Amino acid sequence: MSLGQSEAVAVVTGAGRGFGKEIARRLAGRGYAVLVADIDVGAAAATADEIGGGAWPFEMDVREAGAHRGAAAAAAERGRLDVWVNNAGVMRTVKTWDHSDEDVRLMVEVNLLGVMWGSRAAVDAMRAAPDGRKHILNLGSMSALAPVPGLTVYSSTKHGVLGFSGALQGDLMQAGVPITVHCLCPDGADTGLLREQAGEKESAIIWSAPRILSPEEVADRAVALLDSGRLLEMMPRSRGWQIRLLALFPRIGLRTSALFQRIGERRRAREGRA
Repeated sequence: MSLGQSEAVAVVTGAGRGFGKEIARRLAGRGYAVLVADIDVGAAAATADEIGGGAWPFEMDVREAGAHRGAAAAAAERGRLDVWVNNAGVMRTVKTWDHSDEDVRLMVEVNLLGVMWGSRAAVDAMRAAPDGRKHILNLGSMSALAPVPGLTVYSSTKHGVLGFSGALQGDLMQAGVPITVHCLCPDGADTGLLREQAGEKESAIIWSAPRILSPEEVADRAVALLDSGRLLEMMPRSRGWQIRLLALFPRIGLRTSALFQRIGERRRAREGRA
């Protein structure tokens, strides 16, 4: 049954678990009807049932441009699309040359193309119903701020997400389209994405962070961006600025990354993750 065009609707991709699930929960708590999108429709349905508030599941492979247009159409049937969150992501942590061709393609298509397809679908839908404040929120990563050996392909896709988010905002501003594009770049967080790679040698650099974030606090910061005009949010900001400074001096930054790797290895071992 249609909720009518006055109903605020949000789309969250990869919402079956992790950041996406917690972001969807918080948006529902704010009164949005949330389209809970995930390639695992069972996980999406479980999230929708758990958070309630008019949330409903949607099976979605973010690698397919048409799937995003389908999600936008489904959202428009329920109400007014105000928020689109490109959260779905995958990570593999090995040396660049040790990735399979399939894993390289998977990360690029999910992490980067998925954000591009989703943002394009969101802009089309939001421009068709311009009333109200509109937001696109893209999940980047702290690894988007500087080269990260060991996470080379993954971090490259997140560099792309950060660059795309800023340039898309520029396109929208120049065209006079009132949509705000935010990019959130959190440090390592205790999600299934990280736990799946915990035994990989190259993932140790993630544990060099002062602490591993929780999905809940990342989701809190993500949703808080909707109340601000911030286009880029680094989490934590102090580490983000440290990494951005090191990126200005590439050789020093790359040598420092080896130190971060050793720090991460020790911290991960203390936590029993290796």
